[in-house]
Amino acid sequence: MARQRRAMAPRAESSYRVRHSRGVTFYTSRRAFDDLTVVVKRFPRVDEGDGPDFVLVHGIGVSSRYYHPAAAELAKRGSVYLVDLPGYGAAPDPRRDVSIADHAGVLARVLLDSHLDNPVLVGHSMGSQVVSRLAVDSPRVTDRIVLMAPTMPAGERSFWPAAWRLIVDGVRNPLRANLIIGWDYFVRCGLPYFFRQLPHLFGDHIEDRLAAIPASTLVLTGDNDLVVPKAWARVVADGIPDSRLATVPGPHLIMYSAPVEVARHIAEHAAR
Repeated sequence: MARQRRAMAPRAESSYRVRHSRGVTFYTSRRAFDDLTVVVKRFPRVDEGDGPDFVLVHGIGVSSRYYHPAAAELAKRGSVYLVDLPGYGAAPDPRRDVSIADHAGVLARVLLDSHLDNPVLVGHSMGSQVVSRLAVDSPRVTDRIVLMAPTMPAGERSFWPAAWRLIVDGVRNPLRANLIIGWDYFVRCGLPYFFRQLPHLFGDHIEDRLAAIPASTLVLTGDNDLVVPKAWARVVADGIPDSRLATVPGPHLIMYSAPVEVARHIAEHAAR
């Protein structure tokens, strides 16, 4: 679908909390949809020019905070929206089971509530499962998605092997990234909710819906990612009718370790 800029007055910021990251000002708000609540961070384009809207969706256990370096880079090209899914980061625990489809459904409502027209949806790790689910269930929302380090290889979806690969992979992360992840996992998300979410991550077979994804797709992964090896990323890319595969240097958290390269690939995909 052809991209059209929305014709509407600028959103008032009075109901938002003002924050700063890497020299960029952003605004946070809490949105409730029935019994599910999300937190949205909006990074306006730094030069107030025209450009695409980018929506970034995090993985299991963590929050949108590890996207801040990439969000600051993307804000040079367009407006950026970071979403804390229900139960993650600053979003409260919904106190019920929340499936991948549930996360995709509330994400679609966030996009509608934000009046976003054909945004570029970016999902990392479990977030790629959410974004791919939304692309199939709500195909009119967008015609551009990015699946970053899409979890996880078929046949390897069990706790201990996945945990070991994540730990070894994490050794290569910047120290600050690991501090953010540790706080998100153990304090903000908490182990009870994390373990309630794990069956959904392992039970979701992304490969079964790849052929039904209508959006133009970029599959992006780190060249040294132990959690999502390049061979699996290639399987994902090959299964989507309109897709391409790209790699950047780094482990699983490429949006933190290589934000400039990640932002460049996402922006180029948005312009295709």
